[in-house]
Amino acid sequence: MNTIRTRNRPSHVAGRVIAVAALLAGTTVFGATTALADDGPSVPPGTEASSEPPVKVDGNDPDLKMPEGGTLAPGKVLDIIQVVEDEGGEERREDTNADIKFALQSEVLFGKDSAKLSPAANSRIAAIAAEIKKQNAAKVRVFGFTDNLGSAAHGDVLSKQRAEAVNGVLSQQLGSNITFEIRGYGEQYPIADNSTEEGRKKNRRVEVSFPRGSSS
Repeated sequence: MNTIRTRNRPSHVAGRVIAVAALLAGTTVFGATTALADDGPSVPPGTEASSEPPVKVDGNDPDLKMPEGGTLAPGKVLDIIQVVEDEGGEERREDTNADIKFALQSEVLFGKDSAKLSPAANSRIAAIAAEIKKQNAAKVRVFGFTDNLGSAAHGDVLSKQRAEAVNGVLSQQLGSNITFEIRGYGEQYPIADNSTEEGRKKNRRVEVSFPRGSSS
């Protein structure tokens, strides 16, 4: 162990000198060993530079070349999805480059295990009809969905009845110049976890989708 002299210094100053000197010398102070500090910059764990040399890439490797006569696929614009959901999650709107889709939770449209529209449902469906008119859509899809409670057969029937009820209001609002596709998918295609009531609530829904027009 290295000896450090601190003659003619107060005891508290001597202690500081010993600690500093020990830190620089890598010696033991009060049973703790202090290693010499590295002068290099510190980096987050896992980001240290690798000691392995970089892998060399052979630009003439035939596996990296396009086969003779091959062509690149035509370029395309990726479909961007914008999702807007109201605070309670009762209504959800998805916009893509090609389509618009509204998803209404069944609780805001119907009573429990019912396909009869509530008084508040008409205003929500009318707002969707106004957007369909704005987009000049000629085809509208109305799909119903349920959670996984009860039998699958019951869910299929109930989801179809609810889709038909929403379609009835849309037909009155839009007239006969639009083609409707109506389906009941029951518990298929859940959008949330059916193991919780919050998830089941999101899965009990009616979706109305249609092509985006040139007006947007």
